Amino acid sequence: MREYCDSAVLNPVENMIELWALALRSIEASLGGDQWELWLRPIECVSVGEGRIRLKAPNRYHQEWFADNYLPTILQDMEARAQQRFAVEFELDDPEPPVSSTQARAPAAARAAETGGSPPASLNSRYTFEAFVVGPNNHFTHGAARRVASEPGSMNPLFIHGGVGLGKTHLLHAVGWEIWRRHPDWRIVCLSSEQFVIEFIGAMTGGRRGGSVALMERFRARYREEPDVLLIDDVQFLSNKDSSQDEFFHTFNALHLAHKQIVLTCDKLPSELPGLEERIRSRFAWGVTTTIDIPDLETRAAILKRKALQERFVLPDDVAQIIARHVTSNVRELEGALLRLIARASIEGRVVTPALAEDTVRSLLASAPASLTIETILREVAGYYGVRLHDLKGPKRHRAVSRPRMVAMYLARRLTGTSFPEIGSRVGGKDHSTVISAVKKIEHLLATDAALRDEVAALESLLQRRH
Repeated sequence: MREYCDSAVLNPVENMIELWALALRSIEASLGGDQWELWLRPIECVSVGEGRIRLKAPNRYHQEWFADNYLPTILQDMEARAQQRFAVEFELDDPEPPVSSTQARAPAAARAAETGGSPPASLNSRYTFEAFVVGPNNHFTHGAARRVASEPGSMNPLFIHGGVGLGKTHLLHAVGWEIWRRHPDWRIVCLSSEQFVIEFIGAMTGGRRGGSVALMERFRARYREEPDVLLIDDVQFLSNKDSSQDEFFHTFNALHLAHKQIVLTCDKLPSELPGLEERIRSRFAWGVTTTIDIPDLETRAAILKRKALQERFVLPDDVAQIIARHVTSNVRELEGALLRLIARASIEGRVVTPALAEDTVRSLLASAPASLTIETILREVAGYYGVRLHDLKGPKRHRAVSRPRMVAMYLARRLTGTSFPEIGSRVGGKDHSTVISAVKKIEHLLATDAALRDEVAALESLLQRRH
């Protein structure tokens, strides 16, 4: 509730509730259509009178966001017209209180006992709303994701667009965790479009080879009938895959007609996706499309501080500022720079100082020498892990080979900036999606696996010294 001191009504207005409509109209032009539909339209003015405004909001989160971001401007307009002060009272359609500070600090998986259900295995427990840093670059997208999480089906689909490493996947999983917290009995399905395609092809080709028709029936039940929420990462990989697009189209339709929430992430806007059927592109535009941009300096520093806390590492403010000033591209690069700094301090037994941070970041961002090629990286990685170069490029999936292969792909992408298809062609003709999966896997493991961080840091140092 927001309260004001009593004051005399200087200019009574005959129809007081009309003040609300006039005030809304005064700010409508300054808002985008999505913002209006997302935050203002759901707020209902119940009554205005006797110095009080009664509003109804869908839930506590919506109330707090509206009160922080829009209510002050609206009140200023209303009070100027009526020449009096107003107190504002809210009533909620969903009175559930927000997560307590104790719950917010607990990992999502650890909250299972509180809600009575097992957490979805496909969701990353580190990717919650509590762990997401909000800034000007993602303010609207974060708000839309929160709205979907608190009111599944309120915007369907939610399409999150942004470049690599800016937090799309984090918000996708955060939506899943919050919906599960509120509805622990719901079935939440989270996967990449690449996984969807692989499973579909497996079900389809299994039937063609004489397998049971039940393979395809199970696949369709798993994605068209069983989910209460479908979260799809990297939908750009549906491009130019005709049969898979057809299957996804029918999956989307079935869930949408059943009012099941769909959230999608993509590195391009729907209109920019090549090789995507128009009927799918149009469905992506049915709901709300949001964009995550590159974070500003202040947000980058806040991300680093939050990440350091997750690593149980105290990051001085001046060191955070140094990294944030040098690393400007995306969140993954920020986290990579921080993890490299932590690993270097640990290996060399040094205290993290501004000087060490400057040296670490500069060496990390230095342009890779012309002699550093993918072949060079493959040879060095093979020698470091004691595997044959032939096996590193081959099809073997044993962990002793597959993990070094993924590290090599990650380093090739990081140190040379070569495209995913080109890296794949140099590593035994692997598909570009395999390279992307490997890079993402290593990025994910670097956040939790201290031994791997040391290995990657050592390899980077080795490659830069020798080449």
